[in-house]
Amino acid sequence: MKSALRKTEAQVWPEPKRQFAALPFKKNKKGKLQILLITSRETKRWVLPKGWPMKDLTGGEAAEQEAFEEAGIKGELTDQAAGIYHYPKLRVTKEPIPCRVKVFPLEVTEMLEDWPEKDERTRKWFSVSDAVHAVDEPELKALLANWSPEKN
Repeated sequence: MKSALRKTEAQVWPEPKRQFAALPFKKNKKGKLQILLITSRETKRWVLPKGWPMKDLTGGEAAEQEAFEEAGIKGELTDQAAGIYHYPKLRVTKEPIPCRVKVFPLEVTEMLEDWPEKDERTRKWFSVSDAVHAVDEPELKALLANWSPEKN
């Protein structure tokens, strides 16, 4: 009877930590939407530029700052979020951190030759369908597949 009770106990999940991400985009010469992804530092997965809240910055402003630091880009930020996704922040030597990410579209107007994390990451433009396949997080896949600049 004791083992049956253990199986029915409710699991307690930690409150997810907040993060803010930029959704860098542009239209190519043929008018097709493209999305810029970067590699994560530790696991080298394709991700959006994102980070923790920053003092005195709104969520969108923090996302814009992360886009500069991590991807070396500048652009026009959309104040309205494209959506939210959840993921476990994977770290090579530690437990994952559950995160809730609010995503802000950023139309890229400038790609810098040099930026703070240039030597730690790779950046690459993807078609929407290729970006959906490149990222690992199911909720981010859905967000990318269903978002368009015209919706914001």
